[in-house]
Formats: sequence, C-alpha cells, structure tokens
Amino acid sequence: MSPTNDTADPRNKLGLSEAEWKAKLTPEQYRVLRQQGTERAFTGEYTDTTDPGIYRCAACDHPLFESGEKFHSGCGWPSYSKAKLDAEGKPSVDEIEDTSHGMTRTEVTCANCGSHLGHVFPDGPPPTGLRYCINSVAVKLAHE
Repeated sequence: MSPTNDTADPRNKLGLSEAEWKAKLTPEQYRVLRQQGTERAFTGEYTDTTDPGIYRCAACDHPLFESGEKFHSGCGWPSYSKAKLDAEGKPSVDEIEDTSHGMTRTEVTCANCGSHLGHVFPDGPPPTGLRYCINSVAVKLAHE
C-alpha cells in the first residue's frame, strides 16, 4: 500500500497533513500507522503484556480493545478476540480488504482517525472466532 498523502482519504479521518502526522508520531509509529507497515514479530511492547486496561490508538487516543479480550496467540503480535464498541454500539475499528503482498487479508484501521493497526483473521478463540493481530506500536495501554 502506498503512504497516505491526501487529507480527504478515509485513512486520514482527522485531516492532518503528512507533516503534522510526522510531528505527532515517532518514526516507527508513522511507518506503521500512516504507511501501513508492520513491526517485526515478537518485538512489540505489548506482545506478552497481561496488564489490565484499555488499548488506545497511538495516533489519536481512541479506545480500541479491552485487555480482557487480549489473548496469547503465539503469532508474535498482540491479539484480541474483539474490538471495543462505543456507547452507540459501533465498533472502534474499521475493516478494509487488503490485497497487498499477493494475498487477500482484512486490514484493521482506527475508526476515529483511519490509522493502520494490523489485520484480523478468522482463526481466533470462541465465541467470536476472530484474531485481531495488532502492532504494539499502533496502540498504547491505558490503565483505566
């Protein structure tokens, strides 16, 4: 996927310029969140974390996942069985078909700002059967 450069792009729901995104994020966060990159497996801060709290978008602070939905999948990235819902019952993430790298996957982006978080796969635990495979650098754990 190419980097997001157009402020009208649905992946840039906050309408920030690339210069503003670069100023707001670390270089690694920018690469993952804004350029649809990924961190290396088993290197992320939250891969093995079991602390309670809410995982929020590192780009906009939007609540994304509850720690109770986190599980150890062995894939090398933090995994969650479902995304958080807002007060109106809307998911905190958007899902977008991703056909990059010669495969078809479902990309997960922040519903608030459009930043890339990771991908979701249909091989998670019951009852959802989903595994939201999320880059640690794309989230921050808030102990709420």
